[in-house]
Amino acid sequence: TLLSFVLSAALLQHPPLHQTYRFDLSIGHKTADDMALARRSSNLLKPLSTASSSSFLNRRPFSTDDSTTITVETSVPFTGHNCEPPSRSIDTTPKELMTFFTDMALMRRMEIAADSLYKSKLIRGFCHLYDGQEAVSIGMEAAITKKDCIITAYRDHCIFLGRGGTLLESFSELMGRQAGCSRGKGGSMHFYKKDACFFGGHGIVGAQVPLGCGLAFAQKYRKEDHVTFTMYGDGAANQGQLFEALNMAALWDLPAILVCENNHYGMGTAEWRAAKSPAYYKRGDYVPGLKVDGMDAFAVKQACKFAKEHALKNGPIILEMDTYRYHGHSMSDPGSTYRTRDEISGVRQERDPIERIRKLILAHDIATEKELKDIEKLARKEVDEAIAKAKESPMPDDPELFTNVYRKGFGVESFGTDRKEVRATLP
Repeated sequence: TLLSFVLSAALLQHPPLHQTYRFDLSIGHKTADDMALARRSSNLLKPLSTASSSSFLNRRPFSTDDSTTITVETSVPFTGHNCEPPSRSIDTTPKELMTFFTDMALMRRMEIAADSLYKSKLIRGFCHLYDGQEAVSIGMEAAITKKDCIITAYRDHCIFLGRGGTLLESFSELMGRQAGCSRGKGGSMHFYKKDACFFGGHGIVGAQVPLGCGLAFAQKYRKEDHVTFTMYGDGAANQGQLFEALNMAALWDLPAILVCENNHYGMGTAEWRAAKSPAYYKRGDYVPGLKVDGMDAFAVKQACKFAKEHALKNGPIILEMDTYRYHGHSMSDPGSTYRTRDEISGVRQERDPIERIRKLILAHDIATEKELKDIEKLARKEVDEAIAKAKESPMPDDPELFTNVYRKGFGVESFGTDRKEVRATLP
């Protein structure tokens, strides 16, 4: 665990294994009308046509970039452990509501497309999809900045997109192409974006937790006003290294926020079969915790804002996001042998994060049902275009497999596909 702290602290100083390349497919904002339906700073979606967005703005009593405030309430109360929970009332704006809907629609479409690509054998190896859990990424990003660090497990596609990654980088990496965020060498489980402080997806269950606490150590050492969100699932919540890292983080009052994305199934094992105490927000004992409706983007936003303020002043805190995945654990898991189809459809009907935002938008007369459908159609088009471009990207050259294995100048390095040339360098 101590070694993980040291290594992850070094991540802030030196790039991870893969250098990130960004290929942004989005177009610039041209008019106030265009901006109304465009993606925020990371420009994930193109704006609708001028005619469409003009009619959209004309029918509404306010524009998406004005100061109109809408107060919403979280779907269920927060539950606190050794802390006073934040307020359930949250202020938002029409622009934020439309942004949440647009971003989650794009994430959902990306994951559905990834499912199809995997079944077509264009994506190989492991692939863990995030559809159903989009509100966690969206709400978290709304509460923090790109200077705050995020590190997660292998269900990482939408987290990468939320950090400002592009669809082209995502699909290229999934298909093992050079245009991928990790040059096609990481695949589904190893997305990175160091310039946005996203330190990746990790394939070893729970291994990212001590790394995340190490990132928080580096932030405190440098006296930075930032925090690290270390994400893991309920299946990893019983890992010993999690408790070791949390103990050290609490001793040193590190700005670490441990986020348990509790989708209720660790692979195919229900939480009640794996954990004597499934109240994961209480697991820290001496560390405060908060249980959050992870299907409600505004509840996640409020909780992450609260947690960041706490961590900067008092040290670590645990957030348990009560969420749900629609797909199986991975693409090799049908997801229906250990839970019923009625359970899945019931969550879709009653708790779907996109539908919650849709209802708020319609209730406040911000957009019509048709206009929201147009946004979803646009998301589909953007995803299809990105897939087509990703297919054009070449596979990595063979020598690329031998880059980034060691940091240059240290240790032993092998060169060439035949590994015949070996160089040894002492630091």
